[in-house]
Amino acid sequence: MRTSSTTGTTGTTRTRTGTRTRARRTVRAAAAVVAGALALSLSACGGDDDSGDDGAGKNPEETAATVTLPKLDGESLEVAAVWTGAEQKNFKQVLAEFEKRTGAKVTFVPAQDPIINFLGSKIAGGAPPDIAMLPQPGAIKQAVDKGWAKPLGAEALKELAENYSQGWQDIGKVGDKQYGVYYKAANKSLIWYNAKVFENAGAAEPKTWDDLLSTAQTVYDSGVTPFSVGGAEGWTLTDWFENVYLSQAGPEKYDQLAQHEIKWTDPSVKEALTTLAEIWGKKDYVASGALQTDFPASVTQTFTGGDQPKAGMVYEGDFAQVNIVQTKAEVGTDAKVFPFPAVGDSAPVVSGGDAAVILEDSKAAQALATFLASPDAATIQAKLGGYLSPNKSVDAAAYPNDVQRKMAEALIAAGDDFRFDMSDQAPQAFGGTPGKGEWKALQDFLSDPKDVAGTQAKLEADAAAAYGD
Repeated sequence: MRTSSTTGTTGTTRTRTGTRTRARRTVRAAAAVVAGALALSLSACGGDDDSGDDGAGKNPEETAATVTLPKLDGESLEVAAVWTGAEQKNFKQVLAEFEKRTGAKVTFVPAQDPIINFLGSKIAGGAPPDIAMLPQPGAIKQAVDKGWAKPLGAEALKELAENYSQGWQDIGKVGDKQYGVYYKAANKSLIWYNAKVFENAGAAEPKTWDDLLSTAQTVYDSGVTPFSVGGAEGWTLTDWFENVYLSQAGPEKYDQLAQHEIKWTDPSVKEALTTLAEIWGKKDYVASGALQTDFPASVTQTFTGGDQPKAGMVYEGDFAQVNIVQTKAEVGTDAKVFPFPAVGDSAPVVSGGDAAVILEDSKAAQALATFLASPDAATIQAKLGGYLSPNKSVDAAAYPNDVQRKMAEALIAAGDDFRFDMSDQAPQAFGGTPGKGEWKALQDFLSDPKDVAGTQAKLEADAAAAYGD
């Protein structure tokens, strides 16, 4: 499953700084509040907090309508996204509700990464989808610069103003026009763990990076490999780096590196890579075959195998629940979670998201964008699990378990004070293309964590080329 995580713009296009900088700013106190809320609540979830008993079984039609939609009988729409598996299935239920309310026919079009390239081929062939779910701010700007994206209409803007903080609105803007509806968000500062492994090992949830290393050693000593890493997909590795870097180097450096205002040869990058190597380079700390393990498998292998899973912990965002529920593990009981530990002064809070962008303007496309900006659509998918919405009008009770409820509450409580995924802000050639740029450099680093200097040099060369510096 691709959440979210992860691509940017192609060529030499750079991410706009203006209002988007405002959306990315992080007040350390706010980050501490969010991390503290997660630490207090996520690890305390008990046996009754499974992945579906509190609402996931409810039918979409049970969601009360808050937005009026036009009748669109006979109209057809296509929506493209990189989502697969359960995430795609759940989103299709949202589209089914739109069909029911409007009479329109909506077809989901599976896209491939990088989605901008996929869309380019569809547009060149004269068959663009009506709406694309773009997983980064940079891709929105790329679509605008190419003349693909169409501004949102008055009804969608009204829903955004009522339901979203200014920060989430701003990252969907290019210039002074609104193009994106951030339908899906991700809390990407979480580490999931097998509760039975921790219990057998006598391991405790860590608060700091040093605590995490101690916990890993305790798990290792019990006979279980500490970490599962989905290294076959480079975006998971960028997420590891971003959490370490944000906490260790601080938000100001994070913003500078995100805009390539400092080089990847900066000492702060060396420090972060050296820190990562304390796990990635520790013999037998990472489950074997990490570079051949995709993200879904990295999650499921942590929660299968009884007392001897392939690993005791796996890092990734809230969306990992979609994969956890495909095993027999229950979220909150068998599968628990703690905030990514503080490497520096405070724990990191990194977010990602997917925005709906109109490519073929029509009454039907505008209506679907309006629906996706409403709490009606988000509430349907919230009930199904494995999903967070930045829509502040979604009732937290819609989420199917206490783990997700607390994540959602912390996300909304952060308001405008969040940091967006760094690789999502980068040019696609650097931050979002399989086998290239940051993805490839960090995969090589996972293979050889001793080569810090070589990794920095490769990162800087690729970044300079992509940013056009």
